[in-house]
Amino acid sequence: MEGERAGAGEPERIARAALTRVIEPGDERGGRWLSQFGARELMARFTLPEYSNHENAGLAGITPRRLAGYRIRAAAVEPHRDLAAVAAVGGRFICPGDQEWPTQLDDLGDARPIGLWLRGRADLRKWALRSVAVVGARACTPYGAHMAAGLASGLAERGWVVVSGAAFGVDGSAHRGALAAGGATVAVLACGVDVVYPRGHAELIGRIAEQGLVIGELAPGDHPTPSRFILRNRVIAALTRGTVVVEAEYRSGSLVTARSAQQLGRSTMGVPGPVTSGLSAGVHELLRGEGVLVTDAAEVAELVGNIGDLAPDRRGPVLPRDLLDPVSARVLEALPARGAAGGDQVARGAGTTTDEALGRLYELHSLGFVERRGDGWQLTHSPSRGSNARRGGP
Repeated sequence: MEGERAGAGEPERIARAALTRVIEPGDERGGRWLSQFGARELMARFTLPEYSNHENAGLAGITPRRLAGYRIRAAAVEPHRDLAAVAAVGGRFICPGDQEWPTQLDDLGDARPIGLWLRGRADLRKWALRSVAVVGARACTPYGAHMAAGLASGLAERGWVVVSGAAFGVDGSAHRGALAAGGATVAVLACGVDVVYPRGHAELIGRIAEQGLVIGELAPGDHPTPSRFILRNRVIAALTRGTVVVEAEYRSGSLVTARSAQQLGRSTMGVPGPVTSGLSAGVHELLRGEGVLVTDAAEVAELVGNIGDLAPDRRGPVLPRDLLDPVSARVLEALPARGAAGGDQVARGAGTTTDEALGRLYELHSLGFVERRGDGWQLTHSPSRGSNARRGGP
């Protein structure tokens, strides 16, 4: 593709920067034109008089009305001013062909970003190689905020980069959890990287720009819209190895991220919540499909990490009686819950001989499980039952 070959060249970079103001994020038709003609030629077809007729423009599928809209936008762009604006806030613009470009975004095909505007000192390509998206409801519950922060913190401690959308609720909690652990985090915005949205996250976005990366497809100063939020989610899904959804209703943008991740062959995970909570209904529906249930960072890392990144086995506490050999366990189970039993009765219940039953009963007595009562044996009902701490046993 012409645009791909010239990706890192300055004229192509300037043209791509201009196109981020002309073509909306995720516009697959625009992406096909860009692949066919390259950024400079496409801008020419949007600006030069000889291409003002939609037939002369040679852009497949374009209508006169659509071409007129593109030309109005293209006539107003000032890419050099935009590049200077992002540089003024310590940012930059990257595009396909650059060394910093994350090639996993190419999996989006014609919906691939034209380029990305960045704030922050880190290398996006390197960070994206080991990254996980943590997304979820804006109006999350305290449980959702707690889980998002805990997951992000645990992932950061394991060397994973946490990617989210800087929104209220789960997104903000995920970013804060990663930052609190001294980890790396990336905020993918649905507006210009110099625009603070939501305004209540001005301090958080500033911290992310200092300690991590703030990225977006839209040129400096551009504002968010509902459709841009939805289309932003495909970048989060493509950039990362997997997506974790923490609380989501049935109609939730975070489920769009999860579906995009599934389509791209990425891992899709969900954190369960109360079945009575509408904020967990979307997550549970995800888990009924191809989503994988996760409860902590170790389980996430096991799914998206390399061979050997295994989560610890989950099991309940080991009780003293769990350590008994099978015959001793049967002898112990043969004793009645109340009252005493003779050796013959215990042997019948355990399916063994009387001599062996008596031998095991004396062993169980030394371990504190049973005690003598006259000629019989009974379970020890004292608080020390099942413990051999007083006897110095192992």
